[in-house]
Amino acid sequence: MSKPTLSIVLPCYNEAENIPVIFSRFREILADRKDVEVLLVNNGSSDNSSAVFACESAKPEHAFARVVEVEENQGYGYGILAGLKEGGGAYLGWTHADMQTDPADVLEGLELLRAQEDPATCLIKGKRQQRPFFDTFFTGGMSWVSSMALNARLNDVNGQPKIFSRSYYEEMTDPPHDFSLDLFLLYDAQRRGLKILEQPVYFNKRMHGESKGGGTFKGKIKLIRRTFAYIMDLRRKVKGG
Repeated sequence: MSKPTLSIVLPCYNEAENIPVIFSRFREILADRKDVEVLLVNNGSSDNSSAVFACESAKPEHAFARVVEVEENQGYGYGILAGLKEGGGAYLGWTHADMQTDPADVLEGLELLRAQEDPATCLIKGKRQQRPFFDTFFTGGMSWVSSMALNARLNDVNGQPKIFSRSYYEEMTDPPHDFSLDLFLLYDAQRRGLKILEQPVYFNKRMHGESKGGGTFKGKIKLIRRTFAYIMDLRRKVKGG
C-alpha cells in the first residue's frame, strides 16, 4: 500500500466475536479504495482474539488492515496511542470496535474533514443519535460538568469517530492512557484553537461481547470516578500553566 490518506485505529480488548464483523464491514465499505488503512489493536486481550486476528488478517481481501499487538492491557487510551504510533496517514483517528457505530462513519468523517478550507485546523467527532434517554442524560450531565470544570465546550465526549490531521497528532503532549483520552483530545484541540466539527452518527446496540466503558450502571459509576479524577488533575495542570 502506498502512503495512506487516513489511518484509523480500533482498540480491541476481548472482541473476538466482533473481529470478523469488523473485517467484513471495512472490506465492504472500502471496496477498491487503497487510501485508508485500518489499524486493529489487539489490546492485551485475554480471550481468543489473537487466533481470530491471525486468521482474518491472513486473508488477501483484508490487505487494508494491520494488526498492532499490545502484550499487556494498559488501558483504552494506551491501545489507541499504540495504534496511532504505527499509522502512516496524513490524517489519523480512532473509533470503537464494538460496532455500535457503522465503520462507514469513518469515511464520511474523512470527507467532511477534507472539505474544510484548512483541514489541519479542524477535528471531526461523532455525535451519537437515537440513544436511550438515560444514556443521553448521563452523557449530557458529564459533558456539562467537564465543560464547567475546564472552561471549554465539551459535548458527547465519547462519540466516535475522532479524526484529525497528522500535524495535530505530532503536537500532542502527555495524553492519558485510560478512558480519559477522548476528553483530553477534545479539550487539547480546543486549547490549541482547532475547530471541532460534529458528525451525526447513529448508535446501535452492541452485537457481541460486553461494554468495556460505561455501558452498564456499574460501568458508568466507574467511568464517573475516573473522569472526575482526570478532570481535577487536568484542571490543576491548566491552573499551573
